[in-house]
Order: sequence, then C-alpha cells, then structure tokens
Amino acid sequence: MALSYPFSITKRKDSPYFYVRFKNETTGKYIPWKSTGQTDKQKAIKTALQWFTNGKKKSETVEKIETLSFRDTVRKADITPQEMDFILEQWKNKGLLKTYVVTGSRKDINAYDFMLTFWTWEKSEYIAEKLRKNHGIGKRHVSKQYSNIKNHWYDIVKNKTLSEITKQDINRFMKKLAEKNLSHGAKNDIVRAGTTALKWAFNNDLIDRDITAGLVFFSGHYKERQILTPEIVQALFSVPWNDERCKLANMLAMCTGLRAGEIQGLRLQDLGKDCLYIRHSWNLQDGLKCTKNRENRIAEMPFPMISQALKDLAETNPYGAGMNGYVFYASIPDKPMESKTFLHELRQALLKMGMTKETAKGYTFHAWRHFFTAYMADRVNNKVLQQQTGHKTTAMLEHYAGHRIDGEREGLRLAQVETFGDVINTSPVIIFNTQKIMNYVRG
Repeated sequence: MALSYPFSITKRKDSPYFYVRFKNETTGKYIPWKSTGQTDKQKAIKTALQWFTNGKKKSETVEKIETLSFRDTVRKADITPQEMDFILEQWKNKGLLKTYVVTGSRKDINAYDFMLTFWTWEKSEYIAEKLRKNHGIGKRHVSKQYSNIKNHWYDIVKNKTLSEITKQDINRFMKKLAEKNLSHGAKNDIVRAGTTALKWAFNNDLIDRDITAGLVFFSGHYKERQILTPEIVQALFSVPWNDERCKLANMLAMCTGLRAGEIQGLRLQDLGKDCLYIRHSWNLQDGLKCTKNRENRIAEMPFPMISQALKDLAETNPYGAGMNGYVFYASIPDKPMESKTFLHELRQALLKMGMTKETAKGYTFHAWRHFFTAYMADRVNNKVLQQQTGHKTTAMLEHYAGHRIDGEREGLRLAQVETFGDVINTSPVIIFNTQKIMNYVRG
C-alpha cells in the first residue's frame, strides 16, 4: 500500500535533487517547490518529514507555511473589534507593539475634543470624580483651563487621537510656549491644562503610556507685586475715598491679609467680637464656596474701629437676609460687590495722593496680602502666621513674605498693632448709614 505524505515530492529534470512542496491546509493551495538537497528519494522524504514534524529549517519552509496560513486567515477572517483588541494586546505583550487604537473602541478618542470635554464642568468625568470625592475644584479654575486648551493646545493635538500624542509632542509644545511673553507660572498653567487630562486618561486606561511622567516644567522667579510703604499707606487712608465701602475692604485686607474673595464672602454671622470667622470665599463663576484650602479659620481683628465699621455696614443690608447677609453687599440680592471695584477705588485714592496713573497701575488688591505677610513675617512664627493668612504651606508663606521693604529693617520688627494701628487710628472714622450706602449702590 502506497504511503500518503502531507506533501508532494518529485525530482526535476534539470536538477539531481528531489523537491518538496507543502499544502496550506487553510487555503488548500500548495506553496512553491523547495529543494531537499537530497539525491536519494528516501532521504529526501525523510528530510521533508523532519521539516514538517520537527520544525527544522523552519525559517525556510515550515515558517513559510505558517506565515502564509496566518496571512490568509487575516485576509479572510471576519474579526470583531473586541477580537482585534485581544490580538493586538497579545502582540503588545510580546513586545511587537508599543501602543494601538482599534477603530470605534473606547480608546479611539480625538485628543482635542477629549481635552475640551475634560475641562467642561457639566460633562467632565474628572470633575465629577473630584466633586464625588470632595476634592477642591472651582468653576473659575475649570473655565481658565478650558480656555488654555482652546487657545494653546489645538495646534499640537488637533488631528490626533490620545494614543498618538507623544512626549516629544509635549516637549515641542513647551519649546514653542517658552518663546511667548508669559510668566513661567502662566506657562505652567497652560501645560498642566493638557497634561492633567493626559495623566487622567492614562490612570483610566484610555492610553497605555504616561507621557507626562518626568516632565520638567518652567522655572524662574515670580514677578513680585509692588507693595506700599507704611508712610504711603497712612497717607492713602487719610485722603477722601469715593466709596468708603472700598476703603474699608482695602483697610481690612491690609491689617488681616485676607484674600479679596474671602472679604467678598464675609456675612454678618462671620463677624466676631474681636475676630473674623473665615468660612467662605466668593467668585463670579462659583458664587459662594469654601475657602481656597477648604479649611475654615479664625482671623484676628484687634482693631475695634474696623470691627464696628464692618457690623455697621452689614446692618445696612436692605435685602432682609439677616445673619446670612453679605457685609459688602451689591446692588442685587444674594451677591456681594465685585472685587474689581475694590481695586478701582484703591487706584483712584492713590491718584488723589498725587501718584501717577502709570505707577498706580502697578498696585493690585492682592498686594495687601503681600504687604501684611512681609511686615509680619519676622514678628511671629510661621505656624501663627499661617493660621491668620490661610497659607497652606510654609513654602507659599515664604514666597509671600519674601519681599524686602526699603529702609531700615527695624520697621520689619514692629508688632501688628504698632504697625497697622497708627494707620487705622489716624484714618478718619468710617461711618455708614442707609442713605449713604444706597448712594454707593445706585451710583
């Protein structure tokens, strides 16, 4: 009985050697002839069997069979996205792929659209997660980062999926950003708008690599805000102000170091006998919200004149809000004055003193926080000062306290009451009445 082999073997007229060809079991077709290198038929059959059964000469023969079989399978197979994802994942595990994206899969996401959604308050899974876990995040910050994506990231990610973005792309982006006339803090905010989204995408299995790891951000010295000298401050609060509510807000910031939003968020219930209970902050996007560091604190207020003026102002609130009424209320209910009004009136008062418009523009309302911290830093320990100002870290406190005042250092050693008391005590008494406030509100 003739033996049947899984191949065909024959001798060609123009060669002394026997040739073999194997059949592709998937397609039913034969692959090209291959010389066995044998002139004896039995030895040629033995060689062919060895190739077929033991994989010898695999790179030349058996591998060719397997390769053709696999290629034909891929060409003809009806593969689902889920099956393709499995196959590609196996190749990735073998080191044959670094990353991949299957069309229509969860990872098939346009990077620019993803980043915009990431910083959209109503749609973002990231924001929802933050709120669910009671982490601090505000609408103003989200709005700012949305603008950073829209204004700066489009060119780098416009036509790419998340997985196509590389660390080299980010480095090129930062190189281009470095040429812009922006502070290093502003540049870092722009970079973080994108890298925060990419980091979250990696942590949630939307991309396979954390391309933000090891990224070096911009560095440099913060541009120091100008702060006034005690002599100028004393003169500032001695001149008539157009709106004495703004005078009170500026004076309060000077002697307590409170942020503008914390002053806006003050309500009648927050006014203690000789202190202020800092429970909230305010901004236009978020409205009344928790403090910047999500921690309540007590700010000391050793100046009876200011404490009384705050209560007098709060009690003129015409909206019937009671203890919930804002101290610095606006012309409409349930809303405080805008902080830009505090700044506008500060600069107007500086002009009345004889300061030039260009010089006055160099001062911001937030500079009062620097003023307070700079003059108090050498007089009290960091722990006590942090409790007053609400600085989260000593490093940030030292940044604020890093200003050096012109003149003798003895001025830095004055106690809080000695430093600010002279300014407050020599300032004209602030007296509020309903008609006076209504004139401010309407006018």
